[in-house]
Amino acid sequence: MKQYSIVTLLVFILWSGVSFAQTNQPSVTEDFKPSTVNQPGQEYPQVNSQGYVRFQILAPEAKSVVVSLGLGGAKGGTALAKSEDGYWRGTTAGVMDEGFHYYHVTVDGGVFNDPGALNFYGSTRWESGIEIPAHDQDFYALKNVPHGNVQQILFPSKSTNTSRKAFVYTPPGYHKDKSKQYPVLYLQHGWGEDETAWSNQGRVNLIMDNLIAEGKIKPFIIVMTYGMTNEVKYGGLASFKIEPFQTVLVEELIPYVDLNFRTISNQANRAMAGLSMGGMETHSITLNKPDVFSYYALLSGGIYKPEEIKDKSKVKLVFISCGSRERPESVQNAVKSLKDTGYNAVSYVSENTGHEFQTWRRSFKELAPLLFKD
Repeated sequence: MKQYSIVTLLVFILWSGVSFAQTNQPSVTEDFKPSTVNQPGQEYPQVNSQGYVRFQILAPEAKSVVVSLGLGGAKGGTALAKSEDGYWRGTTAGVMDEGFHYYHVTVDGGVFNDPGALNFYGSTRWESGIEIPAHDQDFYALKNVPHGNVQQILFPSKSTNTSRKAFVYTPPGYHKDKSKQYPVLYLQHGWGEDETAWSNQGRVNLIMDNLIAEGKIKPFIIVMTYGMTNEVKYGGLASFKIEPFQTVLVEELIPYVDLNFRTISNQANRAMAGLSMGGMETHSITLNKPDVFSYYALLSGGIYKPEEIKDKSKVKLVFISCGSRERPESVQNAVKSLKDTGYNAVSYVSENTGHEFQTWRRSFKELAPLLFKD
């Protein structure tokens, strides 16, 4: 069975290392407001109109408190200063990129979550989350439109000798018209995340609801499942193998979904997409199983080369995207090569974002209208 090296996998995961959105920052505007993903009633963390973040942590006996932002703390640390009231306070040195970011708090060497913020599964643990208001946030906002349903399913997996979880988005009206069948997108999360990521961090259900309400897409079902088949601790990706997960997805999950949901159960009406590590999974599985999927999408998850695809006639769309702080030239060059070879290929670059959920939210918004058009 194929085994991926840690170096190969990191190509899909670590595409950006930019800490903040700008250099030469302006003076900080004192219009801070609680983050929209705070715990109920909690005033901190706060975000201002420029994208600075202000933290407040109660730790009267602590000697040091540092906030680390980004997946695994990759966007750097903000050291907080202690006040006489026992609170530690501080503001990021720079403006954060728009959108969602993970973070955690290190108190005297121990890693903790911020009690003021909601938690989201990332970095192989439940991390605190912060939302920086984006200029284009309307497309994933909660609006007064018909809403679909996201439900958890448990499906039997003989290959792993257990029941496994997945979340399934069904579009508005699914439960009313019992005769209608739908295409299906299998949508994968990134390294250190799980099947909750696309709904919680990505807000994919709200993006779908809004696009459907605007008449911009053909409604379809989305299936999101955990992309690992073995327990992998942080830094343990070197042991990751695609074949066991491929078996779970293709031989167990897809038949279960086709049996229990009103799907159009053929290759022409099935898509696979993934962000980062999920893109690596998508890349491998779509190439290994060309009779299963007809739409391929990699979101900050590598590229396709024309020579990798065995049968051009089976592929209806290849979509490749990333953030402008990642490797946009690689994405654009790959898509040009695919187009020159006769593929229906589309590239998308999210401006002023890196390896983060704002890139993937925007990418999904661009991808969704291209799926199942015929």
